[in-house]
Amino acid sequence: MRKLVLFMHVSLDGYASDLNGGLDWIPYNEELEKYAEEIVAEVGAPVYGRTTYRMMEGYWPTMLDNPDASVHEMEHARWLQDVQKIVISGTMDKSEWDNTILIKENIAEQIKELKEQPGKNLVIFGSPGAAKTLLELGLIDEFLLTICPVVLGSGKSVFEGSEKVKLKLLSSRTFKSGIIATRYELEK
Repeated sequence: MRKLVLFMHVSLDGYASDLNGGLDWIPYNEELEKYAEEIVAEVGAPVYGRTTYRMMEGYWPTMLDNPDASVHEMEHARWLQDVQKIVISGTMDKSEWDNTILIKENIAEQIKELKEQPGKNLVIFGSPGAAKTLLELGLIDEFLLTICPVVLGSGKSVFEGSEKVKLKLLSSRTFKSGIIATRYELEK
């Protein structure tokens, strides 16, 4: 059975973005890029909320024909083009991007069905709204959090207002930028 894994960059005070959805506070560099590539290698299907999905859909397909795209951008764009993508949205009527499953209702049942299929894990990339919904439904099995050395003071949080969730630390590592990459599983 596949797991549903949340992969998210968070500030030290637990925010996944600033109030405007901005992510410019993440110290993204080659070391974090390599770590993200390790995570992508575990992904059977990326899971997005509407906002993150639209952002990805608007950017990555353009890299396929971009002569200035880096090797990493081209590889990631090809992977995203081919991989099955899942978008959770109550407001979208259809998706234009190839290989996309749109989940509008019965989220718990549909995610459980996808988890029962063979293959690599389902991984939520960012998407704080969708992640919060999936957390509230008790569907997230693991949490891959990159804790960034910044305090935002406010923003969008997956965990704010949530019930207590007990986690067991599986691994952690520290990057030169001060980021701490953690992997937790839901404590049963």
